Amino acid sequence: MSDTKERSKTEVRVGRHTVPISRPEKVLFPGSPDGPDGPDGPDGPDGPDDGITKSDLIDHYRAVSRLMLPHLRGRPLMMERHPDGIGGRPLMQKNAPDHFPDWIHRAVMPKEGGEVTHVVCDDVATLVYLAGQACVTPHRWLSRADRPHHPDRLVFDLDPPPDAGFEEVRWAARRMCGLLGEVGLPGLLMTTGSRGLHVVVALDRREDFDSVRDFARDAAALLAARHPDRLTTEPRKAKRAGRLYLDTQRNGYAQTAVAPYAVRARPGAPVATPIAAEELDDPELRADRWTLRTIGERLEHDPWAGVGTRGRSLNAPRRRLAELVRETLPDEDSRRNGN
Repeated sequence: MSDTKERSKTEVRVGRHTVPISRPEKVLFPGSPDGPDGPDGPDGPDGPDDGITKSDLIDHYRAVSRLMLPHLRGRPLMMERHPDGIGGRPLMQKNAPDHFPDWIHRAVMPKEGGEVTHVVCDDVATLVYLAGQACVTPHRWLSRADRPHHPDRLVFDLDPPPDAGFEEVRWAARRMCGLLGEVGLPGLLMTTGSRGLHVVVALDRREDFDSVRDFARDAAALLAARHPDRLTTEPRKAKRAGRLYLDTQRNGYAQTAVAPYAVRARPGAPVATPIAAEELDDPELRADRWTLRTIGERLEHDPWAGVGTRGRSLNAPRRRLAELVRETLPDEDSRRNGN
């Protein structure tokens, strides 16, 4: 019994740290014939899918670390852990456990009635250690730990209705990026690995979450008013009437969004993947287009490099947005409801 237990432990040297890994052979993603990597899926091989192990997950995060870490450094994380595999009950964990190594950075963040000690992933060794703890998906704050109430990212989550094709998401992303361009802001695009796309705006951290969220809501409401038959800002699913939901609710203190290059806990291990604007024209694009097994083809080039990662002020864009809102939505109720 002890020999078997010993064989299921290993250590990985990463930089200056030795990272202990337990049960690297543990299958976290059982083979799925219908998943993207399964034999019947679009990216599947001819043979059967043997499943994806913890070791495979670690290899992924080491491979993507160069591109991923700039989006994680300095940010509190929420860890989505699947110790029993994605078929088991997930652990959505904010607090860093006491047994985590001392060399892993932490940030103590205030919350109502107390505080939370979050993991901050500043290096490859931490990324590998989290994968070894079956953290399939790290979810990042939109602000950094040194100024937690002042975000440097704004996120529009394009959430398609059930049974909608991904063309609807691509269409909505073009319109959202077009509106951002009208007010002078570049939009960064990312497949979520789940159902939709994120449109991300880099900010200069001068405004608090309330101001940023108000801007996001006004922009979403304007876009929904321009296309009321296809877009909505209605959070209640029953009232969306088959329209794509422009979700701005992630733009708040202690809210999180999936990190670029994170694996999602779905069959085939899809990966949240940054894309270039011109890729919206690709009819093969979908939310789970790239997976743990296929993301390697994307790692030579960063589609966000030099496109709009410098933090922007919202002062001038807010004034321009207000002008557009007055032209399209003359009353406050319509502007806020976006219906």
